[in-house]
Amino acid sequence: GLCDDLVTREESVQPEADFAMTWAVDDAPRSQEVLADIQQALRGAQTLLLATDPDREGEAISWHLLEVLRARRVDLQALDVQRITFTEVTPEAVQEALGRPRELSEELIEAYLARRALDFLVGFKLSPLLWRKVARGASAGRVQSVALRMVCEREREIEEFCAQEYWTIEAHVASERAGATFKADLTHVRGEKLEKFSIPDATTAQEYVALLERSALFFRSLKTKRVRRTPAAPFVTSTMQQAASTKLGLSASATMKLAQDLYEGVRVGGTTKGLITYMRTDGCFIAAAALRDIRAQIERQFGSDFVPSGGPRFYKTRVKNAQEAHEAIRPTSIDLQPAQLPREQLSAQHVALYRLIWERTLASQMADAAIDQFSAVVAGTTTTSTSAGATSAAPEADDAADESVRLRASCSVVVFPGFLAASSPGGSAAEEEEEEEQQQRPQQQQQLLL
Repeated sequence: GLCDDLVTREESVQPEADFAMTWAVDDAPRSQEVLADIQQALRGAQTLLLATDPDREGEAISWHLLEVLRARRVDLQALDVQRITFTEVTPEAVQEALGRPRELSEELIEAYLARRALDFLVGFKLSPLLWRKVARGASAGRVQSVALRMVCEREREIEEFCAQEYWTIEAHVASERAGATFKADLTHVRGEKLEKFSIPDATTAQEYVALLERSALFFRSLKTKRVRRTPAAPFVTSTMQQAASTKLGLSASATMKLAQDLYEGVRVGGTTKGLITYMRTDGCFIAAAALRDIRAQIERQFGSDFVPSGGPRFYKTRVKNAQEAHEAIRPTSIDLQPAQLPREQLSAQHVALYRLIWERTLASQMADAAIDQFSAVVAGTTTTSTSAGATSAAPEADDAADESVRLRASCSVVVFPGFLAASSPGGSAAEEEEEEEQQQRPQQQQQLLL
């Protein structure tokens, strides 16, 4: 981490002096010990390799370290100072990084300094106000201010919300020919389309239910449409946090801690091997060599039909002003399946997060899923003699005004799973409910066709 920080007084950032900053070395014993170790290791060395994280914060840590060493009178002029970066902790990635060293990026360092100055100037003015008005220790700044505005806007919406009662009606329709029932939603009454608040109370709902029970139902139409679903892009930091919260119940901080452990890796055969690429990224792209390995894994595991014939998929981020400096979050080796992880070195949560990343990466390069969507319109009249609640043949006319009720039933059936085959069962309660519904849909499709 950072070995020094801004001193906690008002003149730490001086806008009138070209935003000059005053720094103080962290006096924590651990920080002092690490700095002493680095200084000792430099004695007699010819090269200093700065291999901190490949982002703005990592660049800042390297810059701070050089400043502290310079203050401690380490002769940096006698050293070949090189900056190297890699996004996965593997021998191949480190060797490649050693082959392309560079100097520290002035642009990244200046961006870091601008952010720190802004945070300090805003926070130093606002935080004391919060201490007096809210709670001691509360902080304000660039991120907190925006988050506070979002919370206030949502709270205002909640306060201004006016609750309004509305009802929906779901019918369990019996088909005489199929000898089974299926669910359908009431959409029209006496030729009028029902809007969200068209059934405002229980009395109206009971009136429509009674009308339904008196009506003789028949199939008005049955339509089938095949649609294709494409896979989602591989994970970036934000989407990984969202998926981990939804599927694993993890907080953002817990997710990043687990991802950090997976990035740093495990001991295998006397060496450390990282399991995933760098986890702080907004880029959706995957390296060409990794794409080849992923497509080969898909063909081995699922067959050639699951590999897109048009070549690898390429994704672009939808985030405005995204830097896209690093790859998407992916396994360093797609061949290492979740079941093969060394469980003695990893917790169940580590394995679960790795499985999430592994499946998302694999799915992002698989073929589309093909799904048949069925939509049936069931109408009813009160003028025929057919028993209520049973479907019969449709009258020749197709005039909604002549109908007492109209209902709509729909279902979908997966014809070709494509990328859906990469997802393991389980997840959130909503997903489990959706999975159960998917298993019941083929039966409902058969009933609709009959």
